[in-house]
Amino acid sequence: RLYQIPFGMPNCEDESEARTLYLVGDFSAPAEFFVTLGVFSFLYSMAALVLYLRFHSLYTGNTKLPFTDFCVTVCFAFFWLVAAAAWGKGLSDVKAATRPSTLISAMGVCQGEGVVCSAGTTPAMGLANISVVR
Repeated sequence: RLYQIPFGMPNCEDESEARTLYLVGDFSAPAEFFVTLGVFSFLYSMAALVLYLRFHSLYTGNTKLPFTDFCVTVCFAFFWLVAAAAWGKGLSDVKAATRPSTLISAMGVCQGEGVVCSAGTTPAMGLANISVVR
């Protein structure tokens, strides 16, 4: 929800005031889908582990239970692939929206003649990149 993040833009005409701008974009849906699927996968794997260890005779004696377990596992694997791809796309969109050159081009004060604007720092995206690799 980048639209909720404010940042100050200096106002060169009136040095005492700074205008507040907001980032553009809402990329929360892919992240929420990714996290939700991760939580459900964890809960299912814990339930399956209890089933395997505690109720082993029920699991081996029933022919439908292993097949159902296999089908649910295949579904989780497919949805995990989809969620990882969605979060990867969402992250690349977040990177594009927060790129310093994009932010500078959105600032009207930087568009004037003879005005040179530069970014102070580049956003650190290392941990976000690692979340997609997982």
